[in-house]
Amino acid sequence: MDDPPSPSPSTAVDLPTLRRWLGRSRDDEDLLAVRHARLMAATLGEPPDAIVVGAPLPPLWHWLYFLEGRPPSELGRDGHPRRGDFLPPVPLPLRMWAGGDVEFVAPLPLGTTARKRSTVHAIEHKRGRSGDLVFVTVRHEVVAGEVLAVRELHDIVYRSPAPPAALRAPAAALPAPVHREPFAPDTTMLFRYSALTFNGHRIHYDVDYCRTVEGYPNLVVHGPLLATVLAGLAQRLGARPLRRFRYRALNPALLGAPLTLCAAPVADGLAVWATRGDGAVAMHANAAF
Repeated sequence: MDDPPSPSPSTAVDLPTLRRWLGRSRDDEDLLAVRHARLMAATLGEPPDAIVVGAPLPPLWHWLYFLEGRPPSELGRDGHPRRGDFLPPVPLPLRMWAGGDVEFVAPLPLGTTARKRSTVHAIEHKRGRSGDLVFVTVRHEVVAGEVLAVRELHDIVYRSPAPPAALRAPAAALPAPVHREPFAPDTTMLFRYSALTFNGHRIHYDVDYCRTVEGYPNLVVHGPLLATVLAGLAQRLGARPLRRFRYRALNPALLGAPLTLCAAPVADGLAVWATRGDGAVAMHANAAF
């Protein structure tokens, strides 16, 4: 099934039809290879010494595994797999990684084989400042051996093209940061992360597509990359393993616009977030230990 065309005023979101995909599941299995994790450490500029067989996979690095590889004939214009197979055929052209809620139940040891079951958990239609929005929530469960290690809800949002001003979320109410550090992803980091996650979404490497199709002035930093960096910051500052990480993408982070990573204690752990130079929050998360 091909990607749906760009919506017109007569295009309606048929929610009952989309909800036929609720409960659809797929299973996967993968080796949590040390080499792949070491490449991720190199991408983030982290020392590889702790990336050895038996060591726990750092938080959110499970996104490096269970990758879907479709041939070019099965990709949409944006570089994502065409819709209508596992994910519903939402008739809105643009797709974004919106956020999620991840529970770390047990460690994922490097060098082991793990299994993942993914299930379409929820489908909702909303109206935002940029027009129609469809949220699809996928539930993932990752098992190592016979032990449930990760339980995750992942939110994907589909939308129509909109001017950049319409995409800016309202200011988030955040505590005063007690920790700040710079984060300036470059084209090499974006390329490497796209390669490591087999992410073909063109907003991360095709600047002409960014500007002319999706309306971004420059390449977009991957939502999961930013979430991974924030989760790593929270675990480093908390000095103990994460138990839960709830994150939300609020505003696009763009290449060439450095970010400031911030953290502050909250009742159940740490709040961590990434702020753009214009003061807008790109992503916010709560980390519990």
